Amino acid sequence: MTTDADCLFCKIVAGDVTADLVHVTERTVAFRDLNPQAPTHVLVVPRAHHANAAELAAGDPVACAELVSTAAAVAVAEGYGGDYRLVFNTGGGAGQTVFHTHLHLLAGRPMTWPPG
Repeated sequence: MTTDADCLFCKIVAGDVTADLVHVTERTVAFRDLNPQAPTHVLVVPRAHHANAAELAAGDPVACAELVSTAAAVAVAEGYGGDYRLVFNTGGGAGQTVFHTHLHLLAGRPMTWPPG
């Protein structure tokens, strides 16, 4: 498994940095966002380090799909099985600030379109 010693999310996956974990699988870790943008705002990350969603999809499509199924399981557990938003930010210009693939699960408030 690829990791990056300087990556915050790799440190969370390894247990070296504390996070509010809500769901863990063989390939994914889900934890609450420290700056939530909705009542439920959970980040779902692959255990292996990939810089962004496109890199993950090319390098490990099974893990990429598992991010979505993990997010769905968390949404159900949080009481939002049918109404939630999933967001990947890929690249700094799109708002990505931690360069380890992560999927945002947002729920618990009305979601407008287009997103800001």
